[in-house]
Amino acid sequence: IYYSFSDTISSQVQDLFIIDKKSGEIRTNGELDFEDVQSYDLEIEARDKGTPPLAGHCSVELEVLDMND
Repeated sequence: IYYSFSDTISSQVQDLFIIDKKSGEIRTNGELDFEDVQSYDLEIEARDKGTPPLAGHCSVELEVLDMND
């Protein structure tokens, strides 16, 4: 199974996160600022190697905490 961001996610949001194609682990690709955006909704797609390939989708909600307050 291979994991990726859905095509519905903007390229700006995709640039903020990295998804491991094999494990599906999501990591930040830089600093997130609570003052700019308080949460992100990431649409994730999982696709297998079958013929034809089957896909499943899920939504991951990520909440940014304000560490300064």
